[in-house]
Amino acid sequence: MDGEAIARFGLGYAPSGGDALLRHLKTKYPEKLVELAGLASRDPSGRPHDRFRRRIIFPIANEAGKVVAFGGRALGDDLPKYLNSPETPIYVKSSVLYHLDRAKESIRAADAAILVEGYMDTIAVARAGIGNVVASCGTSLTETQVQLIGRFTRRIIVNYDPDAAGQAATERSLAILLEHNCDVRVLALPGGKDPDTFIRTEGADAYRKLLDIAPAYLDYLIGRAHRMGVATAEQKLRAMNFLMPYVQRIPNALLRSEWSSRIAQQLRVEEPVLREALRRAAAERRSEVKALPIAGSAARPAERRLVQMLMEQNDFRQRLADEIRAHQLHVGLETEKIMGALLEACATGATPDATSVAPKLEERHRRLLFEIAFEGGVEASWEEAESCLEALRLRKSEEELASVQREIEACVASNSAGGDELRALQARKLELRRRLARAAP
Repeated sequence: MDGEAIARFGLGYAPSGGDALLRHLKTKYPEKLVELAGLASRDPSGRPHDRFRRRIIFPIANEAGKVVAFGGRALGDDLPKYLNSPETPIYVKSSVLYHLDRAKESIRAADAAILVEGYMDTIAVARAGIGNVVASCGTSLTETQVQLIGRFTRRIIVNYDPDAAGQAATERSLAILLEHNCDVRVLALPGGKDPDTFIRTEGADAYRKLLDIAPAYLDYLIGRAHRMGVATAEQKLRAMNFLMPYVQRIPNALLRSEWSSRIAQQLRVEEPVLREALRRAAAERRSEVKALPIAGSAARPAERRLVQMLMEQNDFRQRLADEIRAHQLHVGLETEKIMGALLEACATGATPDATSVAPKLEERHRRLLFEIAFEGGVEASWEEAESCLEALRLRKSEEELASVQREIEACVASNSAGGDELRALQARKLELRRRLARAAP
């Protein structure tokens, strides 16, 4: 930092001698008062010495601009790397935000606050011309600190370090910010860089651009969940249970419902059973989604619900059967034989049930039918049925896309297909990809 920055932020230096500051202050103040202020400590023998030695010093001011404490950054390999003043009658860590005294007018003008981890990050962002930045002085964000920010804005952009500790701090901060009904976004800088390093290497303009497009907090968390894996139903359930504690903390019921739908969409939760469990957990402010596909069966939840509906839903059974039959949506499923028997019964106008259908099935299909029949379930609606059907339509589109791709590769390899045939296959492939893209998050 240059001289202007050192003067602007009041930075200083604590020399390596053991009592330079203490000797200076004792000419003006009683030694006991210097110790009470957190500027002096005692060694095991009881002899007083400077608390800060061989450190760059950052003054910490309260909201009114009065210096109430200091933070010291070690030079070399001294530990701890950062040492703050202890709590005193005028300094309670959980009630102070670094740089708030300088940032509050910028926060009010921008109607947003940027929350970073430490002194150097704060100074780097402020020097980049972005004055609405504060830090929590090395402590976890507290309710009092959120209330302090809340006097000026409810819009918070969390920009902690992207390492494991920073991710954990981000998630802890999100929890408390959500409880206070804040509009939260998260900026995770690329390359594993903290704000100070990023601004020095990439420039202030690059930082501002990323700040402008910082995603909403749940999009950030969904990205974290995706990286944990969401390929199977079990992984999706685990991802949802990672996300639910944050949704639970949203005070507004409508927002909770909207975010539960957003989670389902972005995690590609096609199974209506899981969607309904997610919706209910959000509505009831539960921190866990309990629905799981039955272990040991390859039948997807969408299939299982459709089998239940074909046996139980008098109101729309025929409509459902007609839709499945018209598009052969049951072909290739684990429950294909079961649905085929149920559709056959529906075609005769009969009311199918497990007892009447079971004799027509092989043993393993009979066991699966009774397993589904005795599962029980929430009351069904046509909207849920349509969601199940859409899951099967998407599955068929994915299978057809794979088949079309194989045909294209065979045509190219054999060089035997006419141009029109190859163009038709490519057009169909494009159509299927567009359909799947429309259904994707």
